[in-house]
Amino acid sequence: MLIKDVEAFTVSVPAPNPAYRWREGLRGSGGGEVGILRIRTDDGVCGVASAAKPGSGAVLRGLVDRVLRDELVGQDATRREWLWERLWNIDRTEYLPIHLLGVVDTALWDLAGRAAGVPVWQLLGGYRTAIPAYASTVTFTSVEEYLDVADQCLELGYPAIKLHAWGDPVADARLSLALREHVGPDVPLMFDGSAGFDLPDALYVGRALSEAGYLWYEEPIREYSITSYKWLAERVDVPLNVAETVPGAHMSAADYLASGCATYLRTSAGLRGGITGAMRIAHLADAFRIRAEVHGNTMANRHLCMAIPNTTYYESLVTSNPVRREWGIDGSGVVSAPTDPGIGLAPGPDYPAELQEFIHAV
Repeated sequence: MLIKDVEAFTVSVPAPNPAYRWREGLRGSGGGEVGILRIRTDDGVCGVASAAKPGSGAVLRGLVDRVLRDELVGQDATRREWLWERLWNIDRTEYLPIHLLGVVDTALWDLAGRAAGVPVWQLLGGYRTAIPAYASTVTFTSVEEYLDVADQCLELGYPAIKLHAWGDPVADARLSLALREHVGPDVPLMFDGSAGFDLPDALYVGRALSEAGYLWYEEPIREYSITSYKWLAERVDVPLNVAETVPGAHMSAADYLASGCATYLRTSAGLRGGITGAMRIAHLADAFRIRAEVHGNTMANRHLCMAIPNTTYYESLVTSNPVRREWGIDGSGVVSAPTDPGIGLAPGPDYPAELQEFIHAV
């Protein structure tokens, strides 16, 4: 199957209402033009992938017109490994945004699934058909509101909860302890620092999380310094979940493993080099008996959750109070494997007519 055409579309995504943030000084995703990539072959098979981030539409269109179309047209669409390596070579001079590094690869996997008539998670080997989803909060206003949100999440069936707090170490530690006391010892809890701390503050929060028996401690510090993560791991008992946003896919993940700081590695289609990059990380982690937890609530990541043996949850965002359960998650907090061929696009935006066939059937 030779690639015949590469097109970029934009989809208008409304701003969330109410607006949300991940911590003080770090706002959540606003509305804007999201980029969608479509790759078409000479035998009429297509694949699509979303660049996900609002504001990515113009960037993706420019990249397609300037680089990607010339690079991809005429290539064999089944040579995903070769094309993955080619995109990484292009990144050397283009300095591609991290959320665009995997968009071509994800579209090619979608194309392969559609050509074969099976969901991508089955092409990847198919490990499970359902997985529990944890409630991943945004930042709320007070301890009392967090406890209320936690109650709602548990009532909606979510079996586990992850906090995004304020980025204030004293307040965050107090919240973490209060939530454990509120929900009791049996509810799995996680904490995401959204890269808001330096090492001393990360230690302060990490000791509270250790005391409260949190399942993991995610991205407390910007991930450019592996040494700081090594020092943190040596000083706290709570397991670290690392390498979510650092560039380099499995290459940078390998250095985190070598440092000894990782009990969990983050992987995803959107930030770790598409489906191919995400699976490389998962297999690398599995070789060391470390879990590879999938970051983010996209369709591509649902497929990854069904294909990766060493992952335990799907991340479901809770962005409002009252809490609204994400589409496709049942009353037991479980998300089932997609059944449509390929990957699909999540329902929601008003997609152009040319993209309607790619929306996941709910």
